[in-house]
Amino acid sequence: MAAHAEEPEDQTASVDQGVRPGSLLVSSTELVEPTFRRTVIYIIEHNDAGSLGVVINRPSETAIANVLPKWADLAARPKALFVGGPVKRDSALCLATVRTGVDIDGLPGVRRVDGRVVMVDLDSDPADIAPLVEGLRIFAGYSGWTLGQLEGELERDDWMVVSALASDVIGPPKIDLWGHVLRRQPMPLAMLASHPIDVERN
Repeated sequence: MAAHAEEPEDQTASVDQGVRPGSLLVSSTELVEPTFRRTVIYIIEHNDAGSLGVVINRPSETAIANVLPKWADLAARPKALFVGGPVKRDSALCLATVRTGVDIDGLPGVRRVDGRVVMVDLDSDPADIAPLVEGLRIFAGYSGWTLGQLEGELERDDWMVVSALASDVIGPPKIDLWGHVLRRQPMPLAMLASHPIDVERN
């Protein structure tokens, strides 16, 4: 019965009130500021220095092949650079989902974030990384919060905190990830998945 206990990220992820690496921040329906409207943020770091994550549902018009061609073959579709957030848009950060059963502990070029999700050093050789991962995604910029800043936004109900699945990071193209993540939550959160994309505002 415990056979699947090692892969909790492949089960249905549940609501998770505590922010940690591997949490998703799903923007509330009331958060209409364009930078974060209907976004899903994957948290990479959350500690005494603050929090850091990347928006995982904002593909850009820029192809990976045009900016980091050696990584294009490993990139999940769509093979585009994603906009990770408003901070340091001129820098790139890479997340990947490791193949089930692969042990990455001690391997150069990858650092575990949570479960099968890792950060990949883009100075690595893609040939060394290729056998380890199902796919990867490269983000321009990131989303960051200083100590206490994210907690303030959570108190204002700007974000819903839920657990990520390993597949969220390299999710299929043309999916509404915001709605997809909410739909798998227990009620009443699941009801928000059908919230209209465009609502009349006074």
